[in-house]
Amino acid sequence: MIISSDSAKPIYVQIAEWIETEILNGNLKENDKVYSQYKLAEMFTINPATAAKGLNMLHEEKILYNKRGLGKFVTAEARMIITDKRKNRVLKGMLQEAALEAERLEVNEEELINMLHTIFKERKGDTK
Repeated sequence: MIISSDSAKPIYVQIAEWIETEILNGNLKENDKVYSQYKLAEMFTINPATAAKGLNMLHEEKILYNKRGLGKFVTAEARMIITDKRKNRVLKGMLQEAALEAERLEVNEEELINMLHTIFKERKGDTK
């Protein structure tokens, strides 16, 4: 992932989302130490305070926890929290936009659902 200052999302949110994606992808697991604010600042060429803000956001959401003097670590509930958050915010928003566009294009509910089924089959390599 590339952090972009041109994005509408603040950089600290992009940092938090990158860490969330690392957790979802299995690159960071329960009780794994997360990169420090200084390492993140170095990796993405950003201010350490900005990186800290992203880490603190994840801490407030109970995705990360502190070990005094050692840094931030992934909580046992992190995957579940991230999955629920993204389902309810991101995926639901995308589906709402798709439903609106379908209405504008006069695509009915059944046709839209069939399109979604086709996409799932294609992603799994099932062409039946």
